[in-house]
Amino acid sequence: MQFSLDHVMLRVLDLDKSLAFYRDILGMKVLRHTEYESGRFTNVFLSFNENAESSLELTYNWDQKETYEKGQAFGHLALMVNDIHKAVEKLAQSGVRIKTPPKQMNHGQRIIAFVFDPDDYLIELIEPI
Repeated sequence: MQFSLDHVMLRVLDLDKSLAFYRDILGMKVLRHTEYESGRFTNVFLSFNENAESSLELTYNWDQKETYEKGQAFGHLALMVNDIHKAVEKLAQSGVRIKTPPKQMNHGQRIIAFVFDPDDYLIELIEPI
């Protein structure tokens, strides 16, 4: 038996803001956008590569008004970037909130940075080794 990652799901409070971030700023491509009227929610699947095996699912529950609790179990999404300094600069210019500017990771050699998406989910940026 062989497994592979299909998708990760995030619940979002404002689908338009989330699409502006993931699609327009980060450059992900919308694979599917489906509205489920009887369930009062919308699912949007995005990926950096249209042929990718894994994707990000944004779930927008139409009646949700309060910010979702993040809990303590979820850590972050991680995105690979070629030049972390240029990536953080571009994201900051696009209005993305930066949590941690590029720095050497604690107890390691990699350069990492952290930013927030519109729902305050934490996203780590890393460069290839």
